[in-house]
Amino acid sequence: MTSFSTQAVTTSTNFAVDDYVLYRDPGMFWRGEASHTFVCRVVHVERYTSGKVRYVLAPVTGGLIRDVQGDYMRLLPPIDAMRDIDTAALNTEGAADSMTAAAMAWLTQQHTTANRCPELPPQS
Repeated sequence: MTSFSTQAVTTSTNFAVDDYVLYRDPGMFWRGEASHTFVCRVVHVERYTSGKVRYVLAPVTGGLIRDVQGDYMRLLPPIDAMRDIDTAALNTEGAADSMTAAAMAWLTQQHTTANRCPELPPQS
């Protein structure tokens, strides 16, 4: 059984374009529907003269969600997304086993670009 808080929790976070956030669809949540929480990128911030702020979000799975209230969003800090790269012990045996595929791809790309001369893309 879900327990509900009797205390109001407010967030004063203002989100910016290109922030990654966790968004919970309140309608889906209160109806008890599954898959009500999404990872999204903020693509537009709408500020009104009344002081109200609404957001347009792009879920990483595609599409747009408009007129989102910031109270239903939580910032996903870049430091959390990059933690496995930042804390990886690169000089130990099996270091690659503890990193995600994305971290390995990023490190491979950095190694490749750092060890060759930069080239301009072909002109069309």
